[in-house]
Amino acid sequence: MKKIKKFIFSSFIALAAIVFTGQGSEASAAYSVKKGDTLWKIGVKYGVSVQKLKSVNNKTTDELYVGEELTIPPTISASEKDLLARLVEAEAKGEPYQGKVAVATVVLNRVDSPLYPDTITEVIYQDRQFTPVANGEINKPASEESKRAVNEALAFHGLGQGSLYFYNPKKTDDQWVRAKNTTIVIGDHVFAK
Repeated sequence: MKKIKKFIFSSFIALAAIVFTGQGSEASAAYSVKKGDTLWKIGVKYGVSVQKLKSVNNKTTDELYVGEELTIPPTISASEKDLLARLVEAEAKGEPYQGKVAVATVVLNRVDSPLYPDTITEVIYQDRQFTPVANGEINKPASEESKRAVNEALAFHGLGQGSLYFYNPKKTDDQWVRAKNTTIVIGDHVFAK
C-alpha cells in the first residue's frame, strides 16, 4: 500500500511540475533586449501576450532598456499555433491582414469566455462553429501571413474589444449573429460580441 501511495504522490508531483513549469507547451525563455525592441515586437516575435510579458517581468510601464533580461513566458503549443493558423487561412483567405489577426483573436477570446470551451483545439472543433472544419479546408496548410497573424493575435490578446463572433454579411442571413453588437468591420467580415 505504501508503494502505491508513493507512486501516486510522485506521479502527482511530476504532473504538477509539467503544469507549473509550462512543459507541454513551450517553456519559459530568457531574452536580452536589443536596440529598437518594444514589448509589442517581442510579443509578436514569440507569440505571447504583451500583458503577460509585462506581468511575468513585473513591468508597470512599456519602457525597456538595452541589455535588460526579460523572461518570455510559455505560449500555446506549436500544434495549436498551426491549427489556429490553418483556421485563419481557411476563414480569412483574401481578407486584409488585420482581418486575419481579428479571426485569430476571436478564437482566443472564445477560449477566455465562459460560453466556450477552454482550449484552442476545443473551440475550433466545437460542433458547427467554423465552416472550414465541416468542409475540410481546416486541413490545408497555412500561409506565412496567417502564421504571422496568429503571433500578432497572441501579442494582442486581452487588448481588444472582446469580439466572439465574425461573419460575412454577403454569405449569411443568420439573424442571431447579425443581432450581436458590432465591434469592428474589416474587409468582408463583421466582428461582434
